[in-house]
Amino acid sequence: MPASTLSSISSALYSLRHPVINPTNRKCSTVPIFTLNNQYSRNFHLSWLGFFVAFLSWFAFSPLIPDAISTDLKLTSEQVGNSNIVSLCSTLIVRVISGPLVDRYGPRKVMASLLIIGAIPSGLAGTVSTANGLYIIRFFIGILGATFVSCQAWNTVFFDKNVVGRANALGGGWGNAGGGFTFIIMISLFNQLLAHGMSPHVAWRVAFAIVPVPVLLSVAAATLMFGTDHPAGKWSDRYKAVATASDDQTSIINSKNTKTKSGDDDIETGDEKNIKVTVTAINLVSELDTAVNEPLSLNMAYEIIVNPLTWLPSLAYLTTFGYELAIDANLATVLYKLLKSPTFGQTKAGYIAGIYGLLNVFSRPLGGYFGDLIYVKFGVPGKKYLTIACGVAQGLLSLGLGLYIDNHPHPSLVVIIVIFVILAIFNEVANGVNFSLVPHCNPNSNGFMTGIVGAMGNLGGILFAIIFRFQPSPSGKAFWISGVIAIGVNLVLCVIRVPQL
Repeated sequence: MPASTLSSISSALYSLRHPVINPTNRKCSTVPIFTLNNQYSRNFHLSWLGFFVAFLSWFAFSPLIPDAISTDLKLTSEQVGNSNIVSLCSTLIVRVISGPLVDRYGPRKVMASLLIIGAIPSGLAGTVSTANGLYIIRFFIGILGATFVSCQAWNTVFFDKNVVGRANALGGGWGNAGGGFTFIIMISLFNQLLAHGMSPHVAWRVAFAIVPVPVLLSVAAATLMFGTDHPAGKWSDRYKAVATASDDQTSIINSKNTKTKSGDDDIETGDEKNIKVTVTAINLVSELDTAVNEPLSLNMAYEIIVNPLTWLPSLAYLTTFGYELAIDANLATVLYKLLKSPTFGQTKAGYIAGIYGLLNVFSRPLGGYFGDLIYVKFGVPGKKYLTIACGVAQGLLSLGLGLYIDNHPHPSLVVIIVIFVILAIFNEVANGVNFSLVPHCNPNSNGFMTGIVGAMGNLGGILFAIIFRFQPSPSGKAFWISGVIAIGVNLVLCVIRVPQL
């Protein structure tokens, strides 16, 4: 094996275990996922874990509602669709609100607060007895969907521009995989409870008490105990992490354990044990290098809202993550109605639908990796066009899936699975690339920006859920309508200009 290849492999393995800090802003220029001995690794894992466990309540209704819950509460298909839409509405509202809260108080505190607040309606889910009660509980449980904003903003605070794409994508992808795991966990637990003699009426209610509440509170406690606000320490100290640079010297402002040195290859030991800080002369080429989250003001909010750059990732995310939310909420129901037979029931439909969310484990991180890779050669425009290309591919595949279902009286389950797996990969890669692009858009208001983009994803989820709600038959119609929308919106976004770096 060539020496250069061995060196590259060694460097990649090193970066997965050791944080290397950019002295300009004290952000990490590696993603050390295989260690917990430093704040960068701990915060990364807490960020995705908080988002992951939110799904254990947020999406817990979806795998059980096609049969068990619908039968117990005597729900119509319209009421099931309405409950999905209500859940997405609350997430949209809270994501917009949580963005400015992140900029003011920091992502760690906002994450923990959301998990604690969301545990309350989760514990009350078993009290539901009517459709209106279901709407109310799902609305307040939807608050947990805003943990995504904290997840992405937290990683942007701690990871540098060369790896922020993969850090955000890994965090978002592993967190989103909670949607898939929720299908498996809730269905398995429900079936186990039935096997132990419980009635369906009791079993689904007990499942909510066993899984979501204790897990949400435990992760919230871990976030507060083991997480940190900022590389500089407290959130109020975030301005102190910004370095002052001259042509031949770098100095860290108010860093207790890092010395100022000149040169390109000096290495110092930073605040955390075994963290190597490479001190180099700084060439500030991107606003990200010294961006600091600023508390939101009315003038700042206006400037961000009227900036076309805000709407590039926002509208793209509307078509990609919005589509994913609608699929997660509706795919099990669609498969159950389309293929229901003595050998195909709620359990099998739920397990198959769970594949879509589980693919996030690798597909969304792959998008972040591609985003970082293309940034090296093509800068921010490369991230933009990769995001758009994946969104268009998603639209074409959704269009194809819908036409296949509608043109075959007895569609093959194998063909449906193959198409939606490929569709899911493009869909989730697009989400990953998108959040490698977001940090370059209004970087001094990353929390607010992340909130807007996340909320637009939920707005897309509502729009696509409405399509599934009002176009239930033929089964493929909602898929091809959604595909046409995704293609059209993403192509329009080509005209929005982005910074080079």
